[in-house]
Amino acid sequence: MRVSAIKQRPSVRIGGFLGKATIRALTGLLLLCVVFPIAWMIACSLKTPAELINQPVFHLPSGFYFRNYSNAWVKGKMNVFYKNSVITTFVSLIFTVGFSAMIGFALTKLRWRFSGLFKLLFSFGIVVPVQMVLIPLFIMYNQLKLVNSLWGLIITYTGFSLSLAIYLYSGYMQAIPNEIMEAAVIDGCSVYSLFTRILLPLSKNATVTVLVVSFFSKWNDLIFSQTFISSTSLKTIQTGLLYFTNEFGSTEWGPVFAASTMAILPTIVVYSCLNKLVIEGMTAGAIKN
Repeated sequence: MRVSAIKQRPSVRIGGFLGKATIRALTGLLLLCVVFPIAWMIACSLKTPAELINQPVFHLPSGFYFRNYSNAWVKGKMNVFYKNSVITTFVSLIFTVGFSAMIGFALTKLRWRFSGLFKLLFSFGIVVPVQMVLIPLFIMYNQLKLVNSLWGLIITYTGFSLSLAIYLYSGYMQAIPNEIMEAAVIDGCSVYSLFTRILLPLSKNATVTVLVVSFFSKWNDLIFSQTFISSTSLKTIQTGLLYFTNEFGSTEWGPVFAASTMAILPTIVVYSCLNKLVIEGMTAGAIKN
């Protein structure tokens, strides 16, 4: 029995090693599939027009041809599209974090009638398809003079981000011990101070998660901006890319690649800097809820 047990150990080790090697190989392949298109797009954005036409598709650029970026920024009006995206994204982020944090605090830590009903209603907002409300929203915004207005996009971005943000804040705040709040109240802390000085700082991971997830959905939005915005001076970066491709796509691919690179660069930077806090916030809300 001892001899057979000893003989079986190497096979177990080999199987475990092969399993880990397979997982690492699949992970590396998946990473290559994600990173390679981005690297190829950046490389193409640095090629001269002659290199884009005459050289093979996957040939590296001979130098750094930054005129593509200047043409995309000025001639392609990417400066206007960037400004509109920054305004709508960051203003709606402020509203989303402020409203969802306060609502999450009220639903989880305050006792009032119908709190469970309101929590259920906010949860329903997660499963509402966007396409189902486009026509009613357009009719409403047209009557309120919010079509072709950045405020119309800000209101829409905020409203459609609240359900998920409230869910994340509620799951995180639910795990905060009530004893901390009771001690603060005994020390003379008001409800408003309790929220701003105690609950909100303790929910830092949830705040970062809401910011990053909402930033991605707002910055990469196409359906709302294309529905509610028709003026070129008010287009955001995603609808601006469609306009830009129609203007230059047939002749100048360098500026098109440069514009696409500028469009995805903020999302890469934000996620690279905050991905650990996002994972912690998502797992904390899932486990503690």
